[in-house]
Amino acid sequence: MRPWRLAYLRMWWLALRVARQHGGTSAVWLLRNRLRGWNEPDRDPVVDARWALREIRRRSPRARIVLLGHSMGGRAALLLAGEDGVGDVCALAPWIEPSDPVEQLAGTRTLLAHGDRDGITSAPASAEYARRANRAGHTARYRLVPSSGHAMLRRHREWTRLAREFVAEVGPSRAASRTPSHLEGHAGGQ
Repeated sequence: MRPWRLAYLRMWWLALRVARQHGGTSAVWLLRNRLRGWNEPDRDPVVDARWALREIRRRSPRARIVLLGHSMGGRAALLLAGEDGVGDVCALAPWIEPSDPVEQLAGTRTLLAHGDRDGITSAPASAEYARRANRAGHTARYRLVPSSGHAMLRRHREWTRLAREFVAEVGPSRAASRTPSHLEGHAGGQ
């Protein structure tokens, strides 16, 4: 994904707000995927995010990891909830399919937030995913953001507040960063 695309800039802004809130007590990493699209069967965003998790664990082996993703990134974050070190997942306007599993959410604090005017991904699908997770015994919250669409531009302060409060509930990690560091998606899926 190009760094000047709105989707990337929006997440950069959100990452910056989260990083500044923690006053240097937490590391914030922003992944830029190698390719656009889900790209079945490879699921490139999951491959890139799994690589980023390995990098984060290598650099900060004892850190509690919070995954925060928007749209396709929200889906990737939910699917990677069971990875080593991941304790929390915040999925903003995630792309959810009815067949997406919830088992990997065991032991993970999860928030799904969706705008009620989202015409790209489904708010009802996010709500149902949270219900399925809770029925399976996991901790998943669902928040509907009124008068907001997929881009998170309307009510952007509400989206930022949700993300910041979710991350703040975790507390400080062992690594520190005042601004988001960038992890570039790697080539080869290794």
